[in-house]
Amino acid sequence: MEITIRPNDSFWLYSRLFNIPLILIEQSNPELDPTQLAVGQTVLIPGYRAVTYQIALNDTLWAIANRNNIPLDALLLTNQDIDPSNLQVGQTISIPERVTNLVIGDLNNYTYDKMIRDLNNILSVYPFIARNVIGNSVMGKELVELQIGNGDKEVHLDGSFHANEWITTSTIMRFINHYALSLTNNQPIRGLSLLPLYNTTRLSVVPMVNPDGVNLVINGASAAGEFQQEVLDINNQNEDFSNWKANIRGVDLNNQYPALWEIEAARKPDSRAPRDYPGPEPLTEPEAIAMAELARERNFLRVNAFHTQGEVIYWGFEGYEPPESRIIVNEYARVSGYRPIQYVDSYAGYKDWFIQEFRRPGYTVELGSGINPLPFSQFEEIYQESLGIMLANLYL
Repeated sequence: MEITIRPNDSFWLYSRLFNIPLILIEQSNPELDPTQLAVGQTVLIPGYRAVTYQIALNDTLWAIANRNNIPLDALLLTNQDIDPSNLQVGQTISIPERVTNLVIGDLNNYTYDKMIRDLNNILSVYPFIARNVIGNSVMGKELVELQIGNGDKEVHLDGSFHANEWITTSTIMRFINHYALSLTNNQPIRGLSLLPLYNTTRLSVVPMVNPDGVNLVINGASAAGEFQQEVLDINNQNEDFSNWKANIRGVDLNNQYPALWEIEAARKPDSRAPRDYPGPEPLTEPEAIAMAELARERNFLRVNAFHTQGEVIYWGFEGYEPPESRIIVNEYARVSGYRPIQYVDSYAGYKDWFIQEFRRPGYTVELGSGINPLPFSQFEEIYQESLGIMLANLYL
């Protein structure tokens, strides 16, 4: 919600008026110096929307504020062009309304377009969330990273490396909305107060690493644009792309990393395929490159890559994982019920490369159980199981 600064206003005043933590207001307005606010400047208040209301007979601003359980000064702040002593029936005013519910809803068949729509809605209500573009897919879609938090400790979470595992993006997006809602309403999640975690941890999230592939799985060959004939050829002219894991060029993005890549290359398909083809060499695909560059540019203490399925957590790679990896995965297992597995006969994945490159904890979390793509009927169960992991990623 936008407001206009008046004489003697301050972020501290807005924090008191709207009962929003001061740090969230500061983070929502990074271009403004809190010590040098100027009359007429625009300030974003997170966690609120301005709703219109028409003045009725005998209305007063005091009565309207009282009915809506908001301070009178909050109403005066959002209606500075109104003469409180001369309200007219039918006159339109703006009432600040606290957002108390999730702003995203339809998480089924979660295409890139749905994600972008929901991101825009989330960012409009919670401007303390930073949005970055870390690269582009083969088809030019922006690879979006969100950053949430004001701490020095940086941790990372991503989803939909594999196209038919798009439910991981739905899970992550629900959490982003849930987290922001908790912060602005001072509502604990599973007994945890989130504001202290916001102040100590900066969470990096790439909700959808493989947007071209996700759209192909959900919308079919028409979503491939100029690659339509190519994907049909790769898929043996089968119009059903539900088993497609790769990016739009038929390269498996989670087999793209220089972490014993040659082992995967020797035993996996040697040409473009719906799944498992590791590419002609490591890091040929723009999506995989963007994720590697993101890790190199930041100082992630750990990464979590969400996949499906199996209800297991893979956490080791060739002995490069540090001792704390075991402590962390045991906590993940405790809060999710998932089974930790240290080593598996699989290489060249994002968490493998991260562990090898940085000697820091990395995890592949396999959500849910069954056959990919998992039915959306599992979503609520998956969300509740993974919620503990996502929270633990903030407090560990």
